[in-house]
Amino acid sequence: MELVISPVIYGFHALKKNNSDSRNRKIVMAIAAGRDPQKGDLETPINSAPLVKWFISNLPAYRPGLNPFRRGLEVGMAHGYLLFGPFDKLGPLRNAPNANLAGLLGSIGLVVILTACLSLYANSNPDKALASVAVPNPPIDAFNSKESWNNFASAFLIGGIGGAVVAFFLTGNSGLIQGLLG
Repeated sequence: MELVISPVIYGFHALKKNNSDSRNRKIVMAIAAGRDPQKGDLETPINSAPLVKWFISNLPAYRPGLNPFRRGLEVGMAHGYLLFGPFDKLGPLRNAPNANLAGLLGSIGLVVILTACLSLYANSNPDKALASVAVPNPPIDAFNSKESWNNFASAFLIGGIGGAVVAFFLTGNSGLIQGLLG
């Protein structure tokens, strides 16, 4: 019986002597820049899984065929809709009669701040999108100029406010909607 010493304490020298050990298989590998992990992207079982690649490639930021305005609109709608809940149900006015209005104003305020941050980032002349393990073909035309980033930011503002208003409407009229649906 051979004793295998833990690689955490003593390094990988003890494991390399035993080639039949399952811990000798490479699970995380560098895929770029000569397979050097310090200069490239790491390929793991999670980010190289087909389901993960499919999910990420269908997000609005990476979906092919969308213009920057449409991308910003979809991302903004999701953010505005999801930001409403924490401001409404967890904010300091959660027990007040106008908690829904406070949630709406808080989420719109945060969307405006995020839009300002996007505009600042657009003016910093950001680099073009690089290919990675999860997104091997990033959209070339989406974020390649200051104008496309500004289109994304303005659509993010419109979508974010719209998403927050929809969440406000659904929350405020939940009794009516439940009555209509049964």
